Amino acid sequence: MGKAVTIGSGIFLSIGGFLFGYDSGIITSTIGQPKFIEYFGAPDAATTGGIVSGFTGGAIIGSLSCSWLADSLGRKRTIFIGGVTSTIGCSLQAGAATVAMLIAGRVIAGISVGILTAVVPMYCSEIAEAAYRGALSGLLQWMLSWGFLFAQWIGYGCNYNNTSFQWRFPLAVQVIPSLALCIGIWFLQESPRWLMEKDRYDEAREALRRLHGNGNNDEYLELEYREIHDTIVAEKTVAVRSWKGLISRPSWRKRLLLGCGIQAFGQLSGINVINYYGVSIYKLLGFDTRDSLLIIGLSGALSVVECSLALYFLERLGRIKLMIFSAAGMGCALVVNAVLSQYFVTNDGRQQPNSNALRAMVAMNFVFNPFFFTFTGVISWVYPAEIFPVEIRARGNSISTLTNWSLGLIIGQISPIALEAVGFRYFYAFFVFNIGAALCYAFFYPETKGRTLEQMDTLFGDQVVPHALEDSVAAAAAMEGFEKGGDAQIERL
Repeated sequence: MGKAVTIGSGIFLSIGGFLFGYDSGIITSTIGQPKFIEYFGAPDAATTGGIVSGFTGGAIIGSLSCSWLADSLGRKRTIFIGGVTSTIGCSLQAGAATVAMLIAGRVIAGISVGILTAVVPMYCSEIAEAAYRGALSGLLQWMLSWGFLFAQWIGYGCNYNNTSFQWRFPLAVQVIPSLALCIGIWFLQESPRWLMEKDRYDEAREALRRLHGNGNNDEYLELEYREIHDTIVAEKTVAVRSWKGLISRPSWRKRLLLGCGIQAFGQLSGINVINYYGVSIYKLLGFDTRDSLLIIGLSGALSVVECSLALYFLERLGRIKLMIFSAAGMGCALVVNAVLSQYFVTNDGRQQPNSNALRAMVAMNFVFNPFFFTFTGVISWVYPAEIFPVEIRARGNSISTLTNWSLGLIIGQISPIALEAVGFRYFYAFFVFNIGAALCYAFFYPETKGRTLEQMDTLFGDQVVPHALEDSVAAAAAMEGFEKGGDAQIERL
């Protein structure tokens, strides 16, 4: 029963990913809809970049605020705040009368998604057991792909309407999952690790029983409780509460660099150029708006399958090998597109009659997507959520997510200008980023598969006490010494 409760909680929490994916997808079709262009007076490239990037700018604020909200108010209340904020922002977008009002709505909705993308993977990692933690945290990206799919086909269908419904209705749909998140979050368990960190031990024990108990595993639950309790109590003796502490301790600094790095490489893969500006990209290739939306919709449908495969492979093959393979594959797909465009399809902005090369470029976008959605798209959210100790988890995950959104803001703002100026040669930059990412994964990133959150300290050389699930006798002796002799009795392992 406990496992079903945990998995059900993870699926519900992934509504936050649906909101992220839906917005990423719907803005792609919205800015290309004829009635949208007519209503707002054919926005230029800079204005279009502002509309897209307003969401990302809000997400930067939201992800940074999560560092305080999640620690002070808890994971559940933080998600509720994200749901309320999303409802307000999406309503403003759907009712926008001016570009300024539309951008304001996107900024507010972005704040919500910034909060949710920082807290949901962390919350899922804290309620899951090690055997399926990656898959549960990865549900954010899985539901993101569903949101993207819904957005593309709703946008495609609304293209047949010749009123403002063509773009207002797709933007209004986002209010439904936002309200569901606001209501449903109160039926979930609070994170037992957050409760433990706040010295609410009885509540934490009960939460663990509801999440992981099956009626026949009391001994395991007790050992799990002891491992979490012992690690958190011991870490509090060396905890540094200031922001400076995140970089003053070498092991924490390494965690922060790895968390920020994997999020940065996710953005620098080039995925959001394709996501946000899909219609513009296919127009460069000679497709009209409706055909462009159809191609993007088919791609979105495949991304659901690709993310489902990721949840299967994640706990079987680990994180790092998959990330190396993913980055190399994305880089190759993008460089092929850049070469085809430069030499066979376009030349100084003029369309060339090479239909085979044109089809090959569309195919390369379909090749790119499985490399991203099956691996990088999922793991870039999972990895930061599991490498930080509990006393800095909210801050560390917040800064990692902030890195993602900050780069997204820059890419979202410059991409329409770059595509207009240099076309697909813009993709050469992302080829270089992806190859660099593959090398970094190979040399600097430790594998986290199969370890509990408390056991991550062995990977970073800052283990404080033995882990009860690995050696219950040594863990009990260490804590007894700690209780009798204080901080001096705990030796660094």
